[in-house]
Amino acid sequence: MRHTVSFLRSRFEQAGLAPVTKYGQNFLIDLNLQDLILSSANVDEKDIVLEVGTGTGAITAELAQKAKHVVTVEIDPYLYQMAREEMKEHSNVTMLKQDALHNKNRLHPNVMAAVKKAYNSEPNLRFKLVANLPYNVATPIISNLLTTEIVPDLMSVTIQKELAQKIVAKPTTSQYNALSIWMQALCNCEIIRFMPPSVFWPAPKVDSAILRIQPDPKKRAQIPNLRYFHQLVRALFFHRRKFLRANLLGAFKGILTKSEVDNLMESQGLAGNCRAEELNVGEFIALCEGAIAVAPDFKL
Repeated sequence: MRHTVSFLRSRFEQAGLAPVTKYGQNFLIDLNLQDLILSSANVDEKDIVLEVGTGTGAITAELAQKAKHVVTVEIDPYLYQMAREEMKEHSNVTMLKQDALHNKNRLHPNVMAAVKKAYNSEPNLRFKLVANLPYNVATPIISNLLTTEIVPDLMSVTIQKELAQKIVAKPTTSQYNALSIWMQALCNCEIIRFMPPSVFWPAPKVDSAILRIQPDPKKRAQIPNLRYFHQLVRALFFHRRKFLRANLLGAFKGILTKSEVDNLMESQGLAGNCRAEELNVGEFIALCEGAIAVAPDFKL
């Protein structure tokens, strides 16, 4: 069943329910855009797909017809039950009724255990994230999946337009931040389409975007210590308008002296009055390697 706005209104009225704002329940009602999300993911029988935000099961059902297995997560017990009725005919769907996150820095172990079980069911399977992500969990879901035991081969998601623009932002722009660097250092990221509020029910207050993220093993191999890199980048954007030198001094307080920080910057060819937002991804990676050499014990 393709879930149009009339179908959704009817189902919610029958159940005596209404969409819950705190869970970010905005259902995609433009079927062409739903197809675009699915086509961007290029799902087939070799794919294990994770969906966060089952909703009423519209995208889940489409994924189940294409994928080897679908693990779908829904935090709302009423929507979970509604979608469960829709999924009765699909034996290749694992439904989880819970929060997809353990905390802001980690996906819930139950979610990744279900993915791992399906992924290890036979050799040469791929892992993908395909979802109309709730706005309130989009950033931790996308960023944390890059540090899990099984890293996705591809992510095709709908997220807030502003977040999508940050992920693909370039240096010196107002949207360029720690997330931009983290994502671009590990992945190839592409905005497929912007979407107005009218393509959702109920309509959110902001525009959205379909974002295609493809983790790149070659990019990943250039970063010797992912955890160190992630923490350093975050630390250098705590006060984005400060000079990079001041942020480095703050990050390495009690670890590096002022002269050692100056030597680190000089070794990377960085001017004393530059700011973190001026560095491109390659310069951040090089700075991280230089920092590891002189301060291997740094952590937030």
